[in-house]
Amino acid sequence: MTKAALGLGTYRIRPSALNDAVARAATDPATAWIDTAPNYLNGQAQSLLAPTLARHPIPVSTKIGFLTTQTAGDAVDDGAIAAGDAERGHCLSLPYVHWQCSRNRTELGRDRLDLVFAHNPERTDGDPHDALRHAFTALEAEAEAGALTAYGVATWGGFDTGALSVPALHQLATEAAGTEQHHLRAVQLPVSLVTATAFAQALDGEGPIAQATEHGWQVYASAPLFGGELPALATRELTALLSPELTTAQACLLAAASCPGVTRILVSASTPAHWAAAQEALRTPAIPAATLRKVLNVLAPD
Repeated sequence: MTKAALGLGTYRIRPSALNDAVARAATDPATAWIDTAPNYLNGQAQSLLAPTLARHPIPVSTKIGFLTTQTAGDAVDDGAIAAGDAERGHCLSLPYVHWQCSRNRTELGRDRLDLVFAHNPERTDGDPHDALRHAFTALEAEAEAGALTAYGVATWGGFDTGALSVPALHQLATEAAGTEQHHLRAVQLPVSLVTATAFAQALDGEGPIAQATEHGWQVYASAPLFGGELPALATRELTALLSPELTTAQACLLAAASCPGVTRILVSASTPAHWAAAQEALRTPAIPAATLRKVLNVLAPD
C-alpha cells in the first residue's frame, strides 16, 4: 500500500505560529503544500501567509464560499454579492466566485492560484448542485484565463449525507467546461478513524474516495485527528494494533494516510515537535487494509 503525503492545514494554527509552520513545511519537497481559506483565522490567514509564501513559493490550496463580516461588506460594496446573500455568510454565485478568486490572489500575493476549493457547498441556500454549477462556470473561466491551475470541492458532510457525489461533480464540471477535460481535479473531506464512512468504503474500493481516484483526482484528508479529539478516544491496544512503535496520535495519522486513494493528509501543526512527529509517522510503512478494517469496526462500527 502507498501512503498519502503530508500537508500543512491552517485552520487551527495559532496566528503567531503560522509563518514558522509554513517555513517548516517548505523544507521537505514531499510535504510542501499549504491549505488555507479566506475565512480562516478571522479572515487574516491569507494575508498572514503572504510574506512567508513570498520566501517559500510552495503550492497552496485555498477556498471560496464562506464570507467573514469584512469580506461580505467589501463584496457588497464592489457589487459582487447582494446584501441578502452576504447576511447568510455563504455564497457560490458566479460574480462572487470571480471576486473572491481575485481577492485570494491579492491576499496571497500570487498571480495564479494552484487549487481553489468550493467550500462546503452543502451549506449553500438552496440546491448545492445549482450553486456548484455557477461556481464551476466561474472557476473554469478563471482556469482558461490562466488565473488558476485547478479547482475542487471541500466538504464536511456532503458525501455522507448524499448532498454531493463524485459522479454529479464530474457531470457539473463537464457542463461548465463543455468537455470532460475540465479543471476539477480534487476533493477534500474528513478522513479519520471516527469520521470513517468514506474511509471504510475506500477499503472496499467504493465511495467518493475510490470514485475520485478513478477520475485521477487528488484526495485531501481533513481533520485526520478529528480536531485533536481522536487520540483520547483510541486505546493503547488499538494503537498497538495499528503501529506499536508510534504514539497514539501518530498511529491515528498513519491510519488516515494509509486510506486507499487519499493523496494528502492535512495537519495543523503549530510546533516543531508536532510537525516532526507527523513526519515520523508518515515514514512508517502503511497500515494494511485488513488491520484498518479491524480498527474501524471498533471505533466506528456504524
